[in-house]
Order: sequence, then C-alpha cells, then structure tokens
Amino acid sequence: MFASDELDRLVTAAQAERRLPSLSAAVFHGGEVVWTRAIGLADLERGEQASPEHAYRIGSITKTFTAVCILQLRDAGLVGLDAQLRAYVDEAPEGPTVRQALAHLSGIQREPPGEIWETLAPPSRQELLDRLREVERVLAPGETWHYSNLAFALLGEIVARTGGAPYREYLQARVLDPLGLTRTTFTPSDPAARGYFVDPYSDVAQPEPDLVMSDSTAALGQLWSTTADLAAWGSFIAGGRDGVLARTTLDEMARVQTMADQTTWTLGWGLGLELFRSGDRVLVGHGGAMPGYLSGLAVEREHGVGAAVLTSASTNAKAEDLAVNLVCTALDELPADHHTWTPGSEPPPETRELLGVWWTEGSELVFSHLDGRLRATLVAGPTGRNVSWFEHEAPDLFRVVEGRERGEQLRVVRDDAGTVVKLYFATYPVTRSPQTFG
Repeated sequence: MFASDELDRLVTAAQAERRLPSLSAAVFHGGEVVWTRAIGLADLERGEQASPEHAYRIGSITKTFTAVCILQLRDAGLVGLDAQLRAYVDEAPEGPTVRQALAHLSGIQREPPGEIWETLAPPSRQELLDRLREVERVLAPGETWHYSNLAFALLGEIVARTGGAPYREYLQARVLDPLGLTRTTFTPSDPAARGYFVDPYSDVAQPEPDLVMSDSTAALGQLWSTTADLAAWGSFIAGGRDGVLARTTLDEMARVQTMADQTTWTLGWGLGLELFRSGDRVLVGHGGAMPGYLSGLAVEREHGVGAAVLTSASTNAKAEDLAVNLVCTALDELPADHHTWTPGSEPPPETRELLGVWWTEGSELVFSHLDGRLRATLVAGPTGRNVSWFEHEAPDLFRVVEGRERGEQLRVVRDDAGTVVKLYFATYPVTRSPQTFG
C-alpha cells in the first residue's frame, strides 16, 4: 500500500468539515488499490465502524454502467448512437438520439413522470411507458446540456429491448460477472452502510428512507458498491477489457460531447461519463446521489490513476470534488512510471520510406514508427493536438485513427521509379523541404 499524509489529511478533513457519518475512499493505480481509508460509523444506531468492505449506494455512477451496456450494443451493431431513441422504444419522445441521451443533450425533462423524490415510489416499467406521452421536451435536442434521469431510464429500456434480457440480467451477465464485480449489486450485501440526513443546524443525523428503484428506473441509479469494486470499475474505464469493451470504445466515451459548465469549462460530458478538469488535467468519472448517500468516481486514464469516494450523507459531501483531489494528489506523489525500453522490429515496407522530416505550410512534420504504429508530430503544434497516429488502409494510403486530423487520409505520391516524392495529408501537400503554397 502507498502511504500518503496528504491523502489521509484530505479525507479526514472532509469527514469532519462536511459532517459525514461515514466516508470510505480508495485510490487505485494500474488496476490495484494502492491506498484506502474508512472513517466514521457505518451504522450510528449500532455503533458499527466503517470499513473499506462496507457497501454504499452509488446513485448515478450507475449511469456509467448503463452507458457501457449501450456502447456494447453499438459495437455489436444492434444500436446506433445517432438513431433516435424512438427507433428502439416506440413510446419515447420524438427527436432525441441515443448519443444525445448519453450526453444529457436530449432536451427531455429531468425526471420520470410523477413526483418520485417525494413519494419514493418510482413508476413500474409499464407505468413509465404509458406516461411517456406526458413527457415535456423542455429544450430542443442538442441545444445545451440538461441533466436527465428520464433519458437514462429510456437507455435502460433500450438495453432490455435490444440486449435479449432485462436490464438487470444483461448488466449482470455482460458487465458485472466478466469484470468480477461481486460487491456491485442491485440490493445491498453485508456489510452495508446506512444512509443518513444530517441536520444543517445541529449535529443530529436521521436515517434516510430506502428508495428502491423499479425495473423502469434501475438504469439511472440503483447500484450499490464498495470502493474496491469501484476501483476495479475505474481501472476498466481507464483501459478497457477484452470481451467487455475495447479501450478504443472507452476512448470514444471519454471524448467531450458538451460542456456542462459554460463559464470556466471545468465540467464536461462524454458518452455517459462526466469530464472533470483540474488545472491541466482532465479526468473522467461520475458522481452519485441517493437518499442518504453521495459518491464520486474520478479516473485519470493516461496513467490509470483514480479514486472512489463513498459517503453515508444526503448533503454537503462534495464527493466528486474529493475524488478529483485525491487523484491529483496521488498523481503528484506516486512514483513515476518508467517502462524499460527495448528495441523493436523493422518498420514495415509501406512506412519505412516515410520516416524522417517533412514540411507542410512551412511547418516541420516528423514521421516515425513507434510502438508498432506510424506517427506524425507537428513540431511547433499546440501540445495535445500535434500528434497523429495512422493505420495502413491500402497501398500508399493511410488513415489517422487517433490524434490530430483524426479520420483524414495520408496519401503517398511516387515518381515513375517508385520513389516517394510527396505526401498529401488531409489534401495539404507535404514535401521534404519547405515550399511556398501553390
């Protein structure tokens, strides 16, 4: 385990200053939990000490699981991201697409019909479907970010209708079981922390009622989990897993679809993932809230470092902020990853002649073959947007599959002797020496 006085200080201060009956937190790196801490009482009435083994409700972190189910079905050719929700759920409002629902751009009302946060009685599946005709489209699809639990209820219905099994069964068989998430469940498994409401004007903590989501609403927030299971889930979000979801698909989920924070651009949304910006770092994850519980998951995918925070309080936990702070602290304190470099094989013939310095628009462009892939670096380009990775598509034709000018072609031009004399990159001429336009 990794020892850190600063991590200990952050969680101890959060528990005390935010008056949380219990707080369980973990930091993970490279698929392993490297630090963990549990503070407070998991059950005030019984005086039960909180431990890393206690399960908590994770609320809307459930949505990241639902999003993975949708992307599995997309990769299987059963769901189209740019198809309307109505293509899979006849009763759904007309207009919003699957992609917009994942990114909270659907424009449909926030909650399922009814006052479920007062009655604590979510509609049954049939009741929800029957009442979808009442749903308001409060914004035009794609107009701006607007959080919608109802949209994720509809995504859960899409999983059920296209995945060949009810949502809970599909998630269990296709995601939870393959990843070994045995403590991530639809109902609490012992030991489980009890949820509380802490009075804002006194130190009194009252037990919160248990809100059990119906089959129609489980996809938006029913799951329970532990910090160890969320660490495994966060590690999966960082790197993917064969048989569950490829890393390239998770890369797609982590790309920004919209900014939720239009002022400082510190919070964006991908496909079912929140995107947190802290300084120069961008992390992915999600927060969660249910009666008695607030939670946060944050992952820095490049280095595979993340944090999970679970609390037994309805208000003021700021669990997402704490998770982000834990990740950034760990990144500053963990030993740097240094992988031993070993020589590789010769570049393939189709790329060997391309290596070295080229010029485009008076700017230096360096082609190299590293880690088995062709790469182009725009030397004076802006950091983070100056590298392109290519795949060989056809003789003398490559395609950018990652980075700068993603999706564009690189075309190789040869003279009569077969020597490479020019390249065209996204139609711009690329030559071995600087040249004027034209």
